[in-house]
Amino acid sequence: MSRPQGPHKPFLSFGNPFRTSLTKGSYLSPKLLASLNYFEESLAQRLKKLKLADKEDVLSLSWMRMATESLCEIHSDIKSLILALELPVCDWEDKWIDVYFADSVKLLDICIAFSSEISRLKQGNLYIQCVLHHLNNASSNQCVRTCSSLDGWSKHIGSKNPKLENCFSVIDSLHQTLDLPKIKNSSKGLVLMRAMYGVKVISLFVCSIFATAFSGSSNKLMDLQVPDSCLWGVDFNKVRTSVNTEIRSIYSNGKVTVLKELEVVDMGAKKVHLFVQDGTESVECDVLKNAALDLENAAKDFSQELDLLGQDIDGFFQIVLTGRDTLLHNLRIDGNISGLVPASNNAKDQVVR
Repeated sequence: MSRPQGPHKPFLSFGNPFRTSLTKGSYLSPKLLASLNYFEESLAQRLKKLKLADKEDVLSLSWMRMATESLCEIHSDIKSLILALELPVCDWEDKWIDVYFADSVKLLDICIAFSSEISRLKQGNLYIQCVLHHLNNASSNQCVRTCSSLDGWSKHIGSKNPKLENCFSVIDSLHQTLDLPKIKNSSKGLVLMRAMYGVKVISLFVCSIFATAFSGSSNKLMDLQVPDSCLWGVDFNKVRTSVNTEIRSIYSNGKVTVLKELEVVDMGAKKVHLFVQDGTESVECDVLKNAALDLENAAKDFSQELDLLGQDIDGFFQIVLTGRDTLLHNLRIDGNISGLVPASNNAKDQVVR
């Protein structure tokens, strides 16, 4: 899954996020200010869950699951905020609506790409099952069949996923719209845009890590900077620095497979391959038997974690999709919204694994 390591292009600047914040003459009622502060304090708490207890955790499927769960909570929070603000249509401009719906479509497309990669990795596990089957099936061509399946595994995990490749351009386009539209004469709009800015930054950060983990390239890792004036800014910057530093350290060591659970399976497969090539053809041989057992356990753990991550990403997909519906209903609009971006063709159907 490795990709050529080109020069890193940091994402250090994305305009002034507080074009959408409180301008001169703006006023937030105590209720609106309390809603905004509560939302941003919640963001800070969600981010604290992503702090690394162990630096080895950063590109593990278990950490990725935790990150997905945090994203689900954050997007549920913004949906609750939309309901609490009770926005009438007069508080919205078409451009704001277009930005929100365009962003949500991009997130749905990113989810589809990640689900596709999870499905591809699960298919790779079939090669490992074939390896274990051949080792337990004493025959004259046991060695040849085992080596063939191991070669198939190696080629599969090193292949490219077109949907994942396209995901990079979607993430880039999402990044380019971080500078949200300027808001005039709408205190509720100010609150919502500032909240949406936080959701967008954290979504981009997590998605860039996932794309990095799945693709085998750190080129698209984002160094997003958030002002400390945000109630969640300090926590975000700490987590971003810690996580990105560890990821770059992992890639600097030249690892081909960076997903922790995938690396364990791959190491186990290479160990079995070495024994078989050396002529240790019988699974009754203790050294090969132990290697096969280790490979079986690693593959089982990898498969289970992939299943759980896939379920979490499906859950995030549904939250984003229902968030669009919540906003549509809450706008109380008769007729069509000008420029509304439809969900992708796959949006209403879960990706079949």
